[in-house]
Amino acid sequence: MRQLGDLEAAVMDRIWRRNRPVLVRDILEDLNADRSLAYTTVMTVMDKLHRKGWLRRHPQGRAYLYEAVASRESYTARLMRDAWATSDNQAVAFVHFLEQLSNEEARALRAALEICPPDAQADPQQ
Repeated sequence: MRQLGDLEAAVMDRIWRRNRPVLVRDILEDLNADRSLAYTTVMTVMDKLHRKGWLRRHPQGRAYLYEAVASRESYTARLMRDAWATSDNQAVAFVHFLEQLSNEEARALRAALEICPPDAQADPQQ
């Protein structure tokens, strides 16, 4: 999975924050608070995100309503897994990752392991 480009990430960030279907104009107004973009630029990015499978869209009059296909957390998890998969020694890579966790991140990891313990994900063929 490729990481989102800067403008794609900015668009997805706005869509994830709204957590409801949006029009291109909604996202354009949010983005234009930080920078000046053309409507067609944002429309093109949202269309590309739709074609890549990140957004679904539904017609509304002459426009489309767009919504995220997956959550921000799902996107983050896929990036983490893909990054981990690039290592020749995943155990060492994971140790380095764990060494860099803040106290808050370590608490979040412990809480996640309580919800989904590693044994629950074990391969039944092993």
